[in-house]
Amino acid sequence: MSEETRERARASKGSVLTPAIVATAAVSALASLLYGYDTGIISGALLQISDEFGIEHGMEQVIAGGILLGAVIGALVCSRLSERRGRHVTMVVIGSVFVLGALLCSVAPDAWTLAAARVVLGFAVGGATQTVPMFVAELAPPAVRGRLVLTFQVGIGVGIVVSTLVGASQALSWRWSIGLAAVPAALLLLIVLRLPESPRWLVGQDREDDARGVLERVRPSGSDVGAELDEIVGNVRDEQSESEGHRGWSGLRQAWVRPALLVGCGIALFTQLSGIEMIIYYAPTILTDNGFSRSAALDVSVALGVTYLVMMLVGLAVVDRVGRRRLTLVMVPGAALALAVLGAVFIVSGDDVRGSIPFIVACLVVFMVFNAGGLQLMGWLTGSEIYPLAVRAAGTSAQAAVLWTTNLVITLTTLSVINGIGPGPTMLVYAAFNVAAWLFVWKKMPELTGRSLESIESHLREGRFAPADFRSRR
Repeated sequence: MSEETRERARASKGSVLTPAIVATAAVSALASLLYGYDTGIISGALLQISDEFGIEHGMEQVIAGGILLGAVIGALVCSRLSERRGRHVTMVVIGSVFVLGALLCSVAPDAWTLAAARVVLGFAVGGATQTVPMFVAELAPPAVRGRLVLTFQVGIGVGIVVSTLVGASQALSWRWSIGLAAVPAALLLLIVLRLPESPRWLVGQDREDDARGVLERVRPSGSDVGAELDEIVGNVRDEQSESEGHRGWSGLRQAWVRPALLVGCGIALFTQLSGIEMIIYYAPTILTDNGFSRSAALDVSVALGVTYLVMMLVGLAVVDRVGRRRLTLVMVPGAALALAVLGAVFIVSGDDVRGSIPFIVACLVVFMVFNAGGLQLMGWLTGSEIYPLAVRAAGTSAQAAVLWTTNLVITLTTLSVINGIGPGPTMLVYAAFNVAAWLFVWKKMPELTGRSLESIESHLREGRFAPADFRSRR
């Protein structure tokens, strides 16, 4: 069969959304919504939690950071689990832990138990970010794969918006607002139980007949899945042909792979150092500590969540036309400037910020516009395309671990830093991180837009991974 014929066959198969693919899209949407909701709900809930348990900022940071510690563990454990036991089994574990973690959080009798329960919940969050996109990509037909990946990223933004709306309403106690996440988590688990295993994983286990059965189930009735199965078998065999030292985690140590690992982990680091998590987790706490009423602070949190979602949609719509590197270089200076102005406003206003409230809100929204529409998109995009096939699972796991670990450190230190040096200087520090992010992208990140995965890997193998090596497309 010619390549042209195969492409037409793929397009035909991808033109109809089968029930299994619709269910896969639902899994992607629910998992990402839970990710956004479970990480974002703590922002408004902390105001109630601190009142009920009588805790200070130090313990608030521990509670907020618990989910991130769990996410680091989940990302690493689920990477190995999905390779050894399969994507489907791993997804069942993740769905079960989502339900269990939400319920444990909702009945926690004290602050330390709540922090421990959020570690459990974080395991599911980290595992989902590692496993769900991979599961979706391996099950979906090429014609709709991009839209399903988009579903995952947009779902994160939707989850954050929903969490800020629930927190701002103050209609529910924090126990109900956190515990309600068990409902979509249970739905996620029920849908996952009805889905098949990844055909790619089955081929890797020498179960080609089972893989063919899965493809026949998830593709439109009557489709000839032979060409797609042959392509999967070829890709898996190519990966398995690499020697043990050139695959998986050990393969990341190869000199020619290191530039990809540096860029991927560097982008993950700076997405968090940019200040996004400081704003999402602690905006209500920071604002109420500096003269805002509780209702006003929560309203600002909603506005920031909506801005995050809108700009993520805008960024995803233009990133393939503008380019990953160019979009980041254009947007990061705006985020840096917004934080610098915000820091100056806090410093000039001193202890009385009432007259500066409009400027503070404007700076926060402007920061979210430039950050969510630029740098935040790169954290997950780069991981999906920058690593060679033989080390892709390990590379994305390492990148996720860096992202979550940096997020954890920021969450455990933000309020302490603000208490120590004040909100103004803290914002200036984060503005400086954005400047460093811009320099890193300018010097290290090549323009990957329009490049095939094979082309990217070829550049790595040839030692041509600097930005200048990608100026012309081929």
